[in-house]
Amino acid sequence: MTAPFVHVHRVRFDEIDAAGIVYFARFFTWCHDAIEAMLEAVDGGYVHLVNVRRLGFPAVHVEADYSAPLRFGEEVHIASTVERLGKTSIAIRFELTRASDHDHVATLRHVVAVTDLDAMRACPIPDDVRGALEAWMSASPQQMPTTPR
Repeated sequence: MTAPFVHVHRVRFDEIDAAGIVYFARFFTWCHDAIEAMLEAVDGGYVHLVNVRRLGFPAVHVEADYSAPLRFGEEVHIASTVERLGKTSIAIRFELTRASDHDHVATLRHVVAVTDLDAMRACPIPDDVRGALEAWMSASPQQMPTTPR
């Protein structure tokens, strides 16, 4: 795939703080939502991976750089690129832009450990999960197809 996976989110009232801008931690929730959407390509989607196959994706490292505020009602595009697929871990980079003016809002990076939820230990990335995520590697940030809301 030559373009990043783009998930769209509209800022909800409960996501803003007393300053009238999005509370910083909400960005991590949105990026996790994007991961879930990326994994919809796997049979049964993210819910099936967690509830039936007992496969988890806990964060082991997160980082963020913020460059502009977001406010209630604004739409944000979350362009997700798989930076690395290891044996048991996945690194994903997220570039967030405001839809109305295309201003860069933030860059986040998550590293998750693929985990057997019953044993609570890292496990190899299953082939179908690896295949779904490989579609979003080496993406070009200029092209931005979006997922439905």
